[in-house]
Amino acid sequence: MKFYETALRGAFAIEQTPFRDDRGEFTRAFCRRIFHEMGLIDDFVQTNQVRTARRGTIRGLHYQAPPAAEAKLFRCVRGSVQDVMVDLRRGSPTFLRWHSEVLSEDNLRMVYCPPGFAHGFQTLESCCDVTYQVSAYYTPHLEGCVRYDDPLVNVQWMASDVLVSSKDADCPLLTSDFRGLEI
Repeated sequence: MKFYETALRGAFAIEQTPFRDDRGEFTRAFCRRIFHEMGLIDDFVQTNQVRTARRGTIRGLHYQAPPAAEAKLFRCVRGSVQDVMVDLRRGSPTFLRWHSEVLSEDNLRMVYCPPGFAHGFQTLESCCDVTYQVSAYYTPHLEGCVRYDDPLVNVQWMASDVLVSSKDADCPLLTSDFRGLEI
């Protein structure tokens, strides 16, 4: 595994290094020891899988507030997605900035999204499968979202044919007095 810190401190793009032979390939998707050595959260409590049928679908941008703020380890195992992370940490030098990575079954990249970030993705082709691990259990009363088209964040989504759920479309816009999450 090769870790590349993004412009958002604490958020990483990760390249998996497959072992290939005549049978196919083997890739280590997670190693607690390596994450621990990198100083990253390595105690994931749940793994989720999502299948999205239509190109252009946006899921997110979701987060959980403390004390249920969560790290996420996210990968695309079928198709391709634009993965987006938004820094919501109060006092962070990159507060309200976003970073995106294209993740696909072919490039074997993952992202590590630390606590205090909103996270989402847009499918770049039809029929995409993603898996992600989280470090905190889903806690509905601490759930939050940043609307995908919020002008304060101004994410540049790659696909113009957008489909979002009513729940994500109803996320309130951030206001100029939004101070962020105390992590």
